[in-house]
Order: sequence, then C-alpha cells, then structure tokens
Amino acid sequence: MTGSIEGLERFDSPGKGRGLRVTRGFKVGELLFSCPAYSYVLSVKERGCYCEFCFTRKEGLARCGKCKKAFYCNAKCQKGDWAMHKMECSSMTVFGENWCPSEISRLVSRILAKKKMQKERCASEKILLIGEMQSHLVDEDNEKREMSEADIAGLHRFYSKHLEVPEHKELLTLFSQVACNGFTIEDDELSHIGTAIYPDVALINHSCLPSVIVTYNGTAAEVRAVRDMKPGDEVLISYIDLLYPTDDRNSRLRESYYFTCDCQECKSKSKDKAKLKVRKKRDSIEPEVINNMVRYAKKTMREFRAFKHEKTPSELLEMCEQSLEEMGAVFDDSNVYMLHMMYQAMGVCLYMQDVDGAIRYGEKILGPFRLYMGMERHSAGISALKKAKAIMEVVHGKDHYYITELQKEMEQK
Repeated sequence: MTGSIEGLERFDSPGKGRGLRVTRGFKVGELLFSCPAYSYVLSVKERGCYCEFCFTRKEGLARCGKCKKAFYCNAKCQKGDWAMHKMECSSMTVFGENWCPSEISRLVSRILAKKKMQKERCASEKILLIGEMQSHLVDEDNEKREMSEADIAGLHRFYSKHLEVPEHKELLTLFSQVACNGFTIEDDELSHIGTAIYPDVALINHSCLPSVIVTYNGTAAEVRAVRDMKPGDEVLISYIDLLYPTDDRNSRLRESYYFTCDCQECKSKSKDKAKLKVRKKRDSIEPEVINNMVRYAKKTMREFRAFKHEKTPSELLEMCEQSLEEMGAVFDDSNVYMLHMMYQAMGVCLYMQDVDGAIRYGEKILGPFRLYMGMERHSAGISALKKAKAIMEVVHGKDHYYITELQKEMEQK
C-alpha cells in the first residue's frame, strides 16, 4: 500500500486538527477518490432486499442455507462475505428469534474480525489507519456511556464465542470511534440501508459550506467535488443535514461530534430567516407561539424517526399529515420543519406507490429548495443543476431517465 492518494494530502488543519486537502485543482462533479469500506454491515430490516456482500438490490436473492437470514446475489457474493457472515450465521442459528445485537455491535464485531485477519494496511487506510480515527470517549455523557455499555454487552453475548474480544477500555474506545466516524450507506431514495467505516473518508473535516459530497457505489464511498477546488483547498463535507437553521445544525454537531461549527454560514446565519418563515397574518404571531411550534416540530420529527420501522405506511402518512396541518397554522410552506415532514410524506407515498400523493408533496417541496439553492437566478440554478447532474450520474448512470429529464430542464430558457 502506497500510503497516499493522488491529488490529496493529509495536513494539520488550523483549529480542526487533522484534515485533508487537495494538491491539484478539481472541477465541480469531479471524483476526488473512491474508498472501499474497511468494514460494513447491512441493516437487518433490509435483509431479503439487498445482497449482504455487494449491497445490490434485486429480486430472487439466494438465501444462506444455514441461518436462512442472509441473502446473496449468487455463490460468488456468498463466498466473498463468508469471512464476516460466519460469525453471525452461527450466532443467529443458536439464538434464533432472540438474536438482537445493535447495528453498531454488528459493525464492531466485523472490525475486530478484520483486524485479526489483517496483515497490512488495506485499501481504505491509504492515509489514515483505522486505529488513528478520532475517539470522543472522554466527552461522552452518562447516557451515551450507558448505550456503549449495552452495545458491548450485546457484543459479548452474541459474538464472544467467535471473536477474541479486547479489554473493556479498548472496546469503549472502538465503539466511540465507530459512533463518531461511521457512515450511513443510503440507497437512491436516501434511505438507510447499512453502516460502514471508511478511515480515509473519516479524515475529512466538517463545514456547513462543504466542498465535496459523499455518495455510494455499492459498499464503496465516492467523494466528489460540489464546487471548483484549487491546490491547497481543504476537503470539507457536511456531517449533518444542511437544510436546518444554524442553531439546530450546531446542536446536532455538539450532540454527535462534540464541536460547534464556525464557518461563514454559521457566523452570518444568512438563510435562517427564510428557513424559519412563518405565515403572513393580519396580526403578527407571538414569539412564544412560534417557539412552541418549533418544539412541537422537533418532537414530531423524533417520534417519526422512532416509529418509522414500527408503524404501517398508512399510519406514518397520517402522522405526517396531522403534523403538517398543526404546523401549517403557524409556519409557511417554505419553513424547513414543514419541508422535512413533506419530504417524509413524499417518501411514504412513494413506498405505497401513491404516485399522485408523491407528486403533490414533491411539487410543494421543489419551490423552496430552489430558493435555498439560489435557483431563483437562472445562472446559479443551472450551476446547481450541473452539480446535481454530476452526482446523479454517479448514483444512477449517465443513461438513466432521471439524467435525461434533468438535462431537458437545464436546456430550457
């Protein structure tokens, strides 16, 4: 292994610690690098829909003959995954319906198994070894420490017969590293299908004004530029959803990553007023009413995430519609909390194959998103669409229907 990636170098980023910067120019949409996963795991809820090894979605997947739980494209994929799957295969056979480790415990078990087999640094560690990843163990509060202890207990219960489990302190550090550096692998509709560790990608620091975006090609992470970059520019991604206002973004960063962003967007809060827009009424809306509705919106979003895999699609859609009606009495349709629930409603409609419902919500979302992206100006809109097209070509392929339709949109005057 060379210990380097062409066009990139590791450096000490002022105020951020380790970072990654470019040593040559990159254009919008250009691939900086592709990183295979050090370890990855498919979500249990997606079993039967995706191949456990390559994450290809298809019908007619072949079931593992022993555990009957894992599915593969063919014998080649099953053989490729066996070194990792054999731990779960035996455990699932023994525990049956009582087999219930967390996703992070499953991922950590695979990391430990790979470390045992690994003889040299792998293709995902060209510039950062997995053991060098940032840990925030000393920053964790009691609640997070208790969650880690529960995950470790699950690791011991379900995997100890098949793994050499390290000492407790080392385990706590590894769980903290995975919690801070793990990536959610998403499908074309941005739904969670698995979790993975990419050490080289984990070196990239955060900004609410990112220079790159991470997309997925199977289980590999691909890092592409979303703006032109010149030699010496730092490679920056967003760790969180940029749609939300500044205080929300920084609250999420502090909760998960233990820092506050000081980028120009966070300092200026230039888009917050539009993102938190309220309905125009003859009498102004009291600040306390707005604050109460923000609290209601955040509570509803948490509940929706919690119930996403428990309630039926119809029940989830009803949750969206009720919350939109409640929030709509105060918030404008362009308010980010309204947009969030509209987006969730659109996703549920797509899942239910309710095309008319999905289009109805999609049309409501489109206008505000164009505003936030600066697409009220034609030239800026075309620039943004070009970036989107470059990313979509990675995800869908250049001949996909989405790409041809987007090209038509860009060619319109």
